[in-house]
Parts: sequence; C-alpha cells; structure tokens
Amino acid sequence: MPEAVASPRTAERPPAPPPELLFRRRIRLRRSLPELWRSRELIRTLAEREVRARYKQAFLGASWAVITPIVLMVVFTVFLKRVAKIDTGNVPYPLFSYVGLLPWTFFSTSVNTGGQSLVSNSSLLNKVYCPREVFPVASVFVAGFDAIISTGVLGLLFVIYTFAPKVTSLWVPVLFVLQLGFTVGVTLFLSGIVVYLRDLRQALSILLQLGLFATPVAYGIDGIVPNPFWRPIYCALNPLAAVIDGYRRVVLLGLPPRWELVAPAAVTTVLILFLGYTVFKRLETGFADVA
Repeated sequence: MPEAVASPRTAERPPAPPPELLFRRRIRLRRSLPELWRSRELIRTLAEREVRARYKQAFLGASWAVITPIVLMVVFTVFLKRVAKIDTGNVPYPLFSYVGLLPWTFFSTSVNTGGQSLVSNSSLLNKVYCPREVFPVASVFVAGFDAIISTGVLGLLFVIYTFAPKVTSLWVPVLFVLQLGFTVGVTLFLSGIVVYLRDLRQALSILLQLGLFATPVAYGIDGIVPNPFWRPIYCALNPLAAVIDGYRRVVLLGLPPRWELVAPAAVTTVLILFLGYTVFKRLETGFADVA
C-alpha cells in the first residue's frame, strides 16, 4: 500500500525561534525625551505651518480662535444661566464661564487636532526621520497659540465688568502645568490609537461634546458634585475639573486652589502622561505602515 501523505494540518510545524531572537521594543524615556527636545525646532516649524494653513485663506484670520469661546459664553449666559439658575456670587457670569471655557477650549482643540495629527501628516511619516510625537505636540502648541489670543478677550471682559483679577492669580502657572500635562498625555494616547482605529476620528467630536457638559465649564464643580466626599474622586477621574475650579478660585475669588482636589488630579495627570507616552512609543513602529 502506498504511504499516506501527511496533511498540512498534521505535518510537523517548524520549531519556534528562540526567545532571544524575538524583537521586544524597550521604551527608554532617557533616550526619547532628549531626542524630542532636540527636535524642538521641527515642532516649531510644524506648529507655524499649521497656523498659517489654518488662517491663511480665512477672511477673519486668527479671529476664529476667539469666536468659539465667545459664542459658547453668550449661549451659556443667555440660555443656560437662566434655566439652571447658576449662582456665581459677586462674579459676573460671563467672566465665570469664560474662565472655564479657556482651559476647556485648549484641551478640546489639542485633542481633536492632535489626535488626528499622525493621519493628517501621513505623507511625512515615511519621508522625514523624527520622533513621531512631534506631530501631536505641535498640535498642542497650535492650540496654545489660540488660547493666548483668547486670553486677550478675558482682559477685555475684566475692563467691561470693572472686575480686577485677584493677587492669588500667581497660582495660575501651577495649575497650567497640570492642565498642560493632562492635555499632552491624552493627546499622545489618542493620536497613537487613532492610527489603528480610524472610527475613533469620528467619535472624538462626540466625546468632546459630552466632556464639555461632564466638566464644570458652564457651572461650578459644586453643581456637578454636591457631596464634598466625592469631589476628589471626580477630580481624579477628570483632572480638568480641578484645574477649572482652581482658575476660578485664584483669578476671580481671591482664594487658593483646593489642594484636596488638585492633589488627586495631579496624580492622575502624571499617570496619564506616562501611560500616553508609553502607549504612543509602543505603537510607533507601525505608524508609517498603517497611516
């Protein structure tokens, strides 16, 4: 009888390669961060290019940077304040809401544009060797440029309502570091994920709209979380809540930040920044092939 021919399923499989030959990418922040710092001129160039491309053909130019927060402030003032009957004490509500809109607009713009930055710059990924994180970081810089312009409107509101910022505004840089770290961490994380999950591009705008109402932008943090026991947990889940509450306290009320809220928000920010950068570097090797 002829010998039976072994089927592909029963044929002996070749042995697996030895473990020492398997590729495992190690994330070394000591090497990645200095490389990112050496690419700061490229970040500046990318940010400048994006700003020019955004406003070059626009009739109103850079004025669009302030239109969105101003329109939202008017909508909140005319409709939401009357319906919700938000109590802001002796602080005019337009000032109250605009101080919340500034950090939120910076965050949402960074996440929306930075999250899609790798896909939008796919033509450069195979042509230019550079740390891939320069693209989302450049988008954060562009959002910062818009925020600086929007801050000028805040100064105008102070004049209109004859309301002066308090001396405790010296705490603003501390809160801004917290805001920047959380924004960069989320932007890096989403920009790496969006390359592989393109549907997330469509979901970003919806998630940001939901986040606008889940964050104390139009109202105070006490209105969202009346029970003081849950506020630190809420700020740990949403560090922007502690940032916005801190801005209002130090700029408008003359009070120091609530450190019991800032502390858990700072812990979450460090974790998000580390996790976002680590995930980004893990996925980096496939960006050029997938994007």
